[in-house]
Amino acid sequence: MQAIPRTLFADEHHQFRTAFRNWLDHEVVPNHEQWELDQITPRSIWLEAGAHGFLGLTVPEQYGGGGTADYRFAAIMAEEIGYTGVIGSANGMTLHNDIVLPYFIELCTDEQKRRWLPGMVNGQLIGAIAMTEPNTGSDLAGVKSTAKRHGDTFVVNGSKTFISNGINSDLVITVVKTDPAQAHRGMSLLILERGMPGFERGRNLDKIGMHAQDTAELFFSDVEVPVANLLGEEGKGFFYLMTNLAQERLGIAVGAVAVAKAAIEWTIDYTKNRIAFGQPVAQFQHSKFLLAELHTETQTAQVYVDRCIELHGDRALTAEQSAAAKYWCTELQNKVVDRCVQLHGGYGYMREYPIARAWADSRIQTIYGGTTEIMKEIVGRSLVGG
Repeated sequence: MQAIPRTLFADEHHQFRTAFRNWLDHEVVPNHEQWELDQITPRSIWLEAGAHGFLGLTVPEQYGGGGTADYRFAAIMAEEIGYTGVIGSANGMTLHNDIVLPYFIELCTDEQKRRWLPGMVNGQLIGAIAMTEPNTGSDLAGVKSTAKRHGDTFVVNGSKTFISNGINSDLVITVVKTDPAQAHRGMSLLILERGMPGFERGRNLDKIGMHAQDTAELFFSDVEVPVANLLGEEGKGFFYLMTNLAQERLGIAVGAVAVAKAAIEWTIDYTKNRIAFGQPVAQFQHSKFLLAELHTETQTAQVYVDRCIELHGDRALTAEQSAAAKYWCTELQNKVVDRCVQLHGGYGYMREYPIARAWADSRIQTIYGGTTEIMKEIVGRSLVGG
């Protein structure tokens, strides 16, 4: 069955998709298995991505970036990463582009932009954002890491965990309490840099999936951070986080639909060629009905996500709409991938098959970027208040 035509992209988007997919196929896909074993991607691939113009698409041209505000290019990257199944090896780049860089572009002073943006575009400086703490997940107001000001310096103490790009990162947007007596209004954003005394990285965390994506614990012991590394205004950190979370959640939804579509394609190919009881598995009524269900639900999700992308391009996407997209699409991703594993039978549990790797990689989707439960709370609150 032909998919519903998408009207979201123009010729320049299709050209960009082809270029990025070719790069993934030649530079990332052949190395993905090794990077999964290494549990980290080499910094050299970041330099390659930068050289090909795949980092800093929204960074102004004067700092070496692409100078585009068109989110559709970012969506294409998220989709192609999902289609190729190399999420662990390339997801850090979408984090760098779509989650970290908007803070730098919108909040940095001119001096900060000159200092950091060129390196973030060419791949020499890798970005991360550190929000979650060992005892603080969805409740950001509960952040315990502190930054006490002494003249022209903030002294930072505390720790973070589950930080994507945590090992490779050079610039870490760190959520701290500059006024511990306050909840949301006491939060600020500081840029901690690789090599600052007292800034230590813990182990590269051993996850169920996404092994090539380095995820680390970070520790701060009397780290002296110049006031010049304050991002935006002191005390407005929570406001900045809420402003940028809509794009983060939309990006997760975009990738979720892409993985679901890829899983269905892999499963159709497999079940057409797998013979059981004298006929292809695809010919059993149960297989047809299940594939029809998964295909229809995924197409429906694609239409909603495409509309969210259009709204985001018009700066009209609301927090509730992005939360709904994130919740629905990631839950659907897990459903689709799980059912597709079942249709693969025992081979679906073998990591040599992309469906098995996708199953392990997908589970985190309903947790990071805001859990399904928090997304439902956001949507529900918009409906009935509270």
